[in-house]
Amino acid sequence: MAVIKQALLSVSDKAGIVEFARGLARFSVALVATGGTAKLLKDAGLKVTEIADYTGFPEMLDGRVKTLHPKVHAGILARRDVPGHMSALKGAAIPPLDLVVVNLYPFGPTVARPDCTLEEAIENIDIGGPALVRSAAKNYRHVAVVTDPADYEPLLNEMATADGAVGIEMRFRLAQKAFSHTAAYDGAISNYLTALDAAGKRSRFPQRLNLQFELAQPLRYGENPHQEAAFFHDGEPAPGSLGAYRQLQGKELSYNNIADADAAWECVKSFEQPACVIIKHANPCGVAVAASLTEAYRKAFATDPTSAFGGIIAFNRDLDGKTAEALAQQFVEVVIAPALASEAAHVLAQKANIRVLAVPLAQGANARDVKSVGGGLLVQTPDTVNIGADQLKIVTRARPSEAQIADLVFAWRVAKFVKSNAIVFCRNGQTLGVGAGQMSRIDSAQIAAIKAKNAGLSLQGSVVASDAFFPFRDGVDVVAKAGAGAIIQPGGSLRDEEVIAAADEHGIAMVFTGFRHFRH
Repeated sequence: MAVIKQALLSVSDKAGIVEFARGLARFSVALVATGGTAKLLKDAGLKVTEIADYTGFPEMLDGRVKTLHPKVHAGILARRDVPGHMSALKGAAIPPLDLVVVNLYPFGPTVARPDCTLEEAIENIDIGGPALVRSAAKNYRHVAVVTDPADYEPLLNEMATADGAVGIEMRFRLAQKAFSHTAAYDGAISNYLTALDAAGKRSRFPQRLNLQFELAQPLRYGENPHQEAAFFHDGEPAPGSLGAYRQLQGKELSYNNIADADAAWECVKSFEQPACVIIKHANPCGVAVAASLTEAYRKAFATDPTSAFGGIIAFNRDLDGKTAEALAQQFVEVVIAPALASEAAHVLAQKANIRVLAVPLAQGANARDVKSVGGGLLVQTPDTVNIGADQLKIVTRARPSEAQIADLVFAWRVAKFVKSNAIVFCRNGQTLGVGAGQMSRIDSAQIAAIKAKNAGLSLQGSVVASDAFFPFRDGVDVVAKAGAGAIIQPGGSLRDEEVIAAADEHGIAMVFTGFRHFRH
């Protein structure tokens, strides 16, 4: 155990620092602080030594130099178990610093502002702070370092149970967090600066991409039992993203559970009406919207009951008891909803193996879409484009009805979440047949029609969405023969005229979106 006798406090984020300093004072810890931190603590009635008085050297260069001083860093870095170090401190009249409390200039929030200038960014690069953090973290066997206000209370609690001391386990954990903190900080600076050209124009992608993710949980195995796996999330998952989930019940999540749950959640949260999405092997096998969750579930399940077996089911409304009773009749791997009504929680509790996740509902997208390839990463902006009825371009003699337009927009939204090549038949806010991941678009069209037939669903009068343009008229011929009365697709093929002519021959409506939704 290392008794805390003297602490250095220098924080940019001052939340909770006064209360924390009061807690330290109760253990007779001598407080040394810099600039604004010292003033805040003094105004609160605490006894504090300002850094300039401590070092005997005034802050200079508008505060750029204040803690970069031998008396500070020697007091932090000296090993208490090395007689030569302690003798050197005694000879220089330098008291040891046992606790360093630092958080850094807000570089990230500053450069996130659209109007941030390079000069502002540079001024928000902390120098002394990271040096203090690294010094204290390096000497964690004798010094505690706190970079996160969330650690104030746990540290005080440990001191309360150990007569003012902090144990090696906590000091090591704090050091781990501290090095991760400075790594993320330096990574953010690198990301920003290497995205600038000579004229100061900022590109979307830096020359050096630094990413930081935190271990959320180890997994039993990866896609297959012979692979090891873990789930990492962003330090602050994007609002509404799966990374913010809470598991309410059920077995441990697997690699495939999380991958499929993400696909289900991203799809279901894109709908305004009550919606249900059923995912199997990363593809929607049933999607529906309705006036109630129960009806949406019934319609989604009816699309492909065979594939829905052991699927991932997501809802964009709090799960009610009636819907929970309906889905509990099937074998389900994971259920996702913003929250569960007490009746739903009671029903699902009887199915202890069902994994139940609560994810706050919010419309947001991840900052980036990342995929690993051999020797590197593919990085892109997320596909956030959604087309409304007023953005459709009608290209055929036949014009879609209002009901068809609503279904076309619905089908187009579903197709965005189906692996390419994607063909999706829909009617009345319900998927009827889904063809996914085929090398040929015509194969996807044929598979979607077969899926509908196997489920006993008629495609007569349905609409169909294609995630990319039809390269030839044969795809149109297939979906028209199956019963489709309207088609939505991006357009843009060299043979668009041929494809439009085919739709006119069949007397069906076709609209172009101008956007493609490949998903690999």
